[in-house]
Amino acid sequence: MLEDIKTLLDEISSYSIQNEEELEEYRLEFLSRNGKVQTMFKQLGQVPKEERAAVGKAMNEAKNTAQTIFDEAKAALEKQVTRNLSAKDDLSLTPPEMPLGSLHPLTQTLNEMKQIFYRLGFTIAHGPEIEDDFHNFTALNFPPNHPARDEQDTFFIRKSDDPKVDDLVLRTHTSPVQIRLMENQKPPIRSIMPGRVYRNEAVSPKSYFLFHQVEALYVDENVSVADLKETLITFVKLMFGSDVKYRLRPGFFPFTEPSLEMDIWWDQGGNSKGKWLEILGAGMVDPNVFDAAGIDSEKYTGFAWGMGVERIAILRHEIDDIRTFYDNDIRFLEQFT
Repeated sequence: MLEDIKTLLDEISSYSIQNEEELEEYRLEFLSRNGKVQTMFKQLGQVPKEERAAVGKAMNEAKNTAQTIFDEAKAALEKQVTRNLSAKDDLSLTPPEMPLGSLHPLTQTLNEMKQIFYRLGFTIAHGPEIEDDFHNFTALNFPPNHPARDEQDTFFIRKSDDPKVDDLVLRTHTSPVQIRLMENQKPPIRSIMPGRVYRNEAVSPKSYFLFHQVEALYVDENVSVADLKETLITFVKLMFGSDVKYRLRPGFFPFTEPSLEMDIWWDQGGNSKGKWLEILGAGMVDPNVFDAAGIDSEKYTGFAWGMGVERIAILRHEIDDIRTFYDNDIRFLEQFT
């Protein structure tokens, strides 16, 4: 066996490598999975036990020699390519165009929504993604036994039976930012709250455990449902076009009273194939929410709403699976360059 290894070493050492093709041929012949070096190691089990130590050492030396010759030849060829750069390689020529990246479709949609609300006089407010129970639930008028407080619906960072210890959650909506804004700013308030939110939901074409929301809050004296209605109608016309077909219908949310929901008509090849799709929930801020945030509910009124960025993007681009936004498939993303 040692003689066979010596013969293989002589073959490796005498192999001529002058170009990239010969380098690849060398790699395939000696260093690939089915090359001669690997085949040599497969025969080690047939060597008598008393000879295996010496044979194994010789095999490793042959392998290391083969790899060293390959590495040195590759480095020499790369250096030669640099050295052979000549006048025929015109460096003044315009280089080939490189493919450009683009903003993610969700980012594009969110930016467009922000621009619309800027035009309507709203500012932007941000808040933490890890929230305490008070800001995420209690201050928003969620009763203690509300289903949203259950672990089947919410991701808890800390959950305690001690009433003195506040639970921590991944925020389930951006409404807590509204509470924090009202705690730290006196009316009038006119702001939107974009950001990521998390809910313990099964992943499906229509739902995901992470998504993006844009909520809004307008607080001042004499704010009415008519103001809310006009703002929502203006938004959908600017977002989807002046011919958009929409409807407002009664709804229920713990933090608004009265509450409403807004749908737009999704035309899927004719009115007979279309359907209504909800895009947001809204309403007049419940006085209990004002009281929790330290706002005089006798003096001020206001409206609020929340909408999903994914839902808006799905409608804008006719995408039928929310998971597509998170797959990072370059074939999908290139369509939004």
